[in-house]
Amino acid sequence: MKTTVEISDWLFKETKHYAGERGISFRVVLETALRAILKTGKKKPGPFHLRKHPFGGSGLAEGLIEGDWSSIRERTYEGRGG
Repeated sequence: MKTTVEISDWLFKETKHYAGERGISFRVVLETALRAILKTGKKKPGPFHLRKHPFGGSGLAEGLIEGDWSSIRERTYEGRGG
């Protein structure tokens, strides 16, 4: 079956490049990708849960005030030429 699909220029170029490097057609890449997404896409994704990544410490460094981003930025780049 023939159809028209609109994709971004970047995606088209990357896909053509990918296909060319492997000596396969654009159509084969597209069909393979669609089969893969349909095969894995059968399951409905569950809710997103952000994992906690605690770190050691007790908050802001001494002398910094929460929300004072200019001071925080200065401290972050101190001695790094920024």
